[in-house]
Amino acid sequence: MSEHPIFSRWPASYPDRLQLFSAPTPNGVKAGIMLEETGLPYEAHRIDIMANESHDPAFLALNPNGKIPAIYDPDGPSGKPLALFESGVILIYLADKSGQFLSADPNTRYETIQWLMWQMGGVGPMFGQLGFFNKFAGKDYEDKRPRDRYAAESARLLGVLDARLAEREWVMGGDYSIADISLLGWVRNLIGFYEAREIVGFDRFANVQRWLDTGLARPAVQRGLEVTAA
Repeated sequence: MSEHPIFSRWPASYPDRLQLFSAPTPNGVKAGIMLEETGLPYEAHRIDIMANESHDPAFLALNPNGKIPAIYDPDGPSGKPLALFESGVILIYLADKSGQFLSADPNTRYETIQWLMWQMGGVGPMFGQLGFFNKFAGKDYEDKRPRDRYAAESARLLGVLDARLAEREWVMGGDYSIADISLLGWVRNLIGFYEAREIVGFDRFANVQRWLDTGLARPAVQRGLEVTAA
């Protein structure tokens, strides 16, 4: 482990544990929540993305895309170390490693991954863009068409999720899974940090609100949200 460049910048106090490099963003908290839910031993390192630490050469040696989260598992498959980036694949990897939150039944497994990919390809990008145009620099643009476009698409996606949850406790039914873990931080951010509850008409999505409240009440989720918060 000591030979990997990442540890020249962020040394490991517990080198035998899985190492998490992340920040408290909607994508970053996925890995923290998953690690807390599974109980896998890990050590967390906060990457200050506002200080551009995700583009530090040591971090780029771990993730050449310069985004959080990323992990380094000293005990990867076949006992060999494994470094991974992209929050979706990290969730799948940790599910397989722990045997939790992703069904072994092939049909259910692929359906779960389908909803994970839906979050990765739709919810994340659309909610993120709405956050930019609703709260950050984009809110000063005189032309509100970009904001309204992302608000409409975010509301549509919430409607898809609301319909999915109409007769289900969790995205996959009675079983909490990586599909839920992937979504909780994003929905929470949309109506909280991004201040977009009103613009997407969130209050009409009662099933999503119930699911969100239930998910955020889980002790492991509460801990996972704080893993790299300080």
